[in-house]
Amino acid sequence: MAASFSLAAARRGCGALCALTPALRHCPRPVLALTHRHSHGAPRSSLYEHVREGYSDKPDLNMSHICADPEAAVANVESRKGELRGDDVRQIVSLWQQLEAVRAEISSLEEQKRAIGDTVKALLPAYSAARQRGREVRRRLSELGPKQNDLEEQFYSKALRLPNGTHPDVPHGDESQARVVELVGQKPKFDFKPRGHVELGERLGLIRQRHLSHVSGHRSYYLRGGGARLQMALQNFTLDKLLKRGFIPLTVPDILKGAVFEGCGMQPHAHRSQVYALDPTRSPDLNLAGTGEVGIAGFFMDHAVNCTDLPVRTVCSSTCYRAETDTGRETWGLYRVHHFNKVEMFGVTADESGLESAQMLQEFVNLQKELFTELELHFRVLDMPTQELGPPAHRKFDIEAWMPGRNSYGEISSGSNCTDYQSRRLNILYEREDQSLHYAHTVNATACAVPRMIVSILETHQTKDGSVRVPTALQPYFGSDLIQKPSYSPLRYIGPNQPNKPPRPGPRAPPTGP
Repeated sequence: MAASFSLAAARRGCGALCALTPALRHCPRPVLALTHRHSHGAPRSSLYEHVREGYSDKPDLNMSHICADPEAAVANVESRKGELRGDDVRQIVSLWQQLEAVRAEISSLEEQKRAIGDTVKALLPAYSAARQRGREVRRRLSELGPKQNDLEEQFYSKALRLPNGTHPDVPHGDESQARVVELVGQKPKFDFKPRGHVELGERLGLIRQRHLSHVSGHRSYYLRGGGARLQMALQNFTLDKLLKRGFIPLTVPDILKGAVFEGCGMQPHAHRSQVYALDPTRSPDLNLAGTGEVGIAGFFMDHAVNCTDLPVRTVCSSTCYRAETDTGRETWGLYRVHHFNKVEMFGVTADESGLESAQMLQEFVNLQKELFTELELHFRVLDMPTQELGPPAHRKFDIEAWMPGRNSYGEISSGSNCTDYQSRRLNILYEREDQSLHYAHTVNATACAVPRMIVSILETHQTKDGSVRVPTALQPYFGSDLIQKPSYSPLRYIGPNQPNKPPRPGPRAPPTGP
């Protein structure tokens, strides 16, 4: 199909596209029986299966924009990371043209079918001819129905993986092309060699990562005493700050269907996916959330927000699970772990001027800067390049804090403007005063990723004697101005594979006496 594609053909195929609006959502659609067949070698799409089961309307992808300038869409895909390439975009456009042609023929035949029915009623002498024509229409419809289903499956399995459009100011290339937008604060100075957070955490009894392979596996950890208090203090400090700014708190499920992940632009079934899947024999298509963004987006899925309530600012604190691939980097410590707590900001805006979501992204970045400044960290704000955006992001800013123990900057947060990418897939709309429905824009940003904040605070505020100073803004939540070694003794490891292993206790002697 890609070989026969041409720019002119693509533009001819867009006529019916421009008529697609959320108003079509009110038209009845047949509920198709779900099968697990993936024809033509297409990758599995949980979101399309979700639609075929009748749980949600079909995603209304903005194909008119792609068909208006297919080569721009090809260039955008080629500049981003992902499996799709230019020929895939051309195939997607070709599939869309075929699908639209079949839909148009079905619509025309349905109209003829209704007209024939009216003819039969009005002109009894023409009954036989009308009846014969009706048989032909029904036969053709029975042929087109399966064809439409097959084309839809092929189209959505590919088109749902298309990335969002890219903001024109985004740097082009890989992470080395990230543009430093701002430097905040000064690097801390020490009159001693700064320690890393693992050494500090172990000395102070805050962090345990050793001897856990038989307990919770690789890249896991415990926070104890001051470490656990530091996590709670960071979460409460961040939540208090955001609630005072009008954010609505939300608790979210940690377990969600694959359709919600796909609607957010993540691929739970992709090769080497970072998404943990539950046992499919007991819990089909259920996965552990890697970010609170997925749970919040699921809350708004298939719902419309009243325009008088926009913009909606939501915050959640949740546990996140990520199957980090073993790249050989950060194999030890809290920087890259399989589970962590995170406070996430999520915004839903209107799309009237086209600037609302960009303004909210800037608002979220300003809040991040305010939070990290109050925690007395030195950090930089980066405008991330095309290959680091991820499929849903139109533009993304990362913040990296200076981590003295690593002697480098490390990412502590990111914020993305996803425009209408997620809302078109998850049917997130807003309702104007005239009751018309329009696709919202969504924005997300990390307010506090706890482990990396602990890394930053321990390494930035360490003292020569090995204690850690608590930032002034955090002290009311932590309950002290200093993190010191606890009074209780550390546990002694008595498991296998160690020299001078102590003897196991023998059997207890029976009691004596009367």
